[in-house]
Amino acid sequence: MVRNSSVAIDGWTAAGKTTVAKQLASALNFLYLDTGAMYRAVAYLALRNGVDLDNERSLVAMLAQHHISIVADAERTAGYRVVIDHRDTGERLFDPDVAAAVSTVAALPAIRAELVERQRAIAAQGPVVMAGRDIGTVVLPDARHKFFLTASVDERARRRRAEFAARGLDVPFEEVRAQIAERDRLDSTRAVSPLRVADDAITIDSTDLQPAEVVVAMRAAMDAARA
Repeated sequence: MVRNSSVAIDGWTAAGKTTVAKQLASALNFLYLDTGAMYRAVAYLALRNGVDLDNERSLVAMLAQHHISIVADAERTAGYRVVIDHRDTGERLFDPDVAAAVSTVAALPAIRAELVERQRAIAAQGPVVMAGRDIGTVVLPDARHKFFLTASVDERARRRRAEFAARGLDVPFEEVRAQIAERDRLDSTRAVSPLRVADDAITIDSTDLQPAEVVVAMRAAMDAARA
């Protein structure tokens, strides 16, 4: 397999993929893309338009009617803006109702096929740090560097609850923890592109690490691979 210089980062919900990928891309001067934002956009559109989350045909038809773009924005916490039909979605994609819906739409084969095609087209434009749940296994199987981020469920729930709190949303810890555990179950057991560690990926446990420390570990592994 001929490998490109892109970086694939997969991992569990709230394991730190977005923050780490953003920092790594900045350090490498690579394009950064969080593919989860695309699936969140589909979930958001389904909720906004009243489309059944399990109706694959209706969701595909809906998606064809909307233009979704990911725009780099260093001033945003996530490092990007999601623009739908030329309108910024702000922080709406990170609300609890969207978070609860995203696994359902992400499990649909036709939705995944459409978004994977879009993701590969972006990567074809140049080196990219791409974060998601099937990047190293499906979207960019030829990526030169692959990482898988994990962390304890309690730590991931703490991080996600802190994100909600920063936006003025008071969501009970147990509710957030249950939502994350369910997301883990759905992502790892779905029939199409289940979340798993790529055979050639390096696993990093971020439970007790700051994002900058994870980036240091990744860059060390990348340097070692090039040596």
